[in-house]
Amino acid sequence: MTPLLRSVKTLMPAAILAAALTAVSVAQAATVIRLGWTTADSEVDPYAIAAHYFQEELEAAAPGQFEIKFFPNNQLGNDTDMLQGMQFGTLDAGVITGTQLGTLDKSFQLLDLPFLFKDRAQAHEVLDGEVGQELFARLEKQGLIGLGFGEAGFRHVINNKRPVQAPGDLQGVKLRVQPSDLFIASFRALGANPVPMAWSDAYMAVQQGTVDGLEIPLAVIYANKYADVVKYLSLTNHTYNALPLLMSKQAFSRLSSEQQNAVRTAARKAIERQRAEVAKNEQALIEKIKAKGMAVTEIADTGAFRDEVRPVYEEYRPRIGENLVDRAMELVTE
Repeated sequence: MTPLLRSVKTLMPAAILAAALTAVSVAQAATVIRLGWTTADSEVDPYAIAAHYFQEELEAAAPGQFEIKFFPNNQLGNDTDMLQGMQFGTLDAGVITGTQLGTLDKSFQLLDLPFLFKDRAQAHEVLDGEVGQELFARLEKQGLIGLGFGEAGFRHVINNKRPVQAPGDLQGVKLRVQPSDLFIASFRALGANPVPMAWSDAYMAVQQGTVDGLEIPLAVIYANKYADVVKYLSLTNHTYNALPLLMSKQAFSRLSSEQQNAVRTAARKAIERQRAEVAKNEQALIEKIKAKGMAVTEIADTGAFRDEVRPVYEEYRPRIGENLVDRAMELVTE
């Protein structure tokens, strides 16, 4: 054996050991991101879709640098608990309903103005533009980084009293609504009896008859088995349910600039995929919900509903910010 071969043979075990140690070191150095949401970890649940796509895109953007740990289905508490966790730095990230952010900054109530958006394209234009960026800038003062707006689609009314085709059909119907004064005002204007309630309590409340129903996106109806306990679905499309993907400012600040860029890139790509998937799933979900026995009613004209909630717009313009409302309205009425 030549001196060169003996040298190579001697060095090979050392090289293998060094490679193994490097691999272990990289694995140990992976940044853990604890990500929570309130709904089921289902392949059709929009919260879960956003979380899983973010994991996939982050691995593609920064291979081996991150480990995302999922905490679905209220494991870390409700939306309020998770927002506080991100503010305190005890939770790294979350997919949170946009309505809940109105408790931190009233400007987010813009997204819940009833019948504001006629379709997804309008919602995306507002959320992906200057209005959406201004909303996220306000969140940063609260210790949160907005990575983008996913979606759960439009919200609809489900209940056990009667199908809803006109505002009068909501008269006296006791509906669980998100804990939001705007949602309460909107459904009172439509004649319903709104009951603010945490999401974690909603299923049992409708199952036991404490409420007649609730307002909810299609994917969440199916993924969380509401078709098993509620008779009627009315496709009211009353609000577009934005799902911001958020990160704790403390957790985000600990990342290098390259990692921060990777997180933002991954979030943008994940949200593009998530929106497309949610939209694609909707018609199939309606058929699945029908197959479960729920009666589905389409609304031919939402004009009568929109007329009933006009006073809500006037009441909430100054609370949300008149300039912000005006800028959004310009985009949706073009």
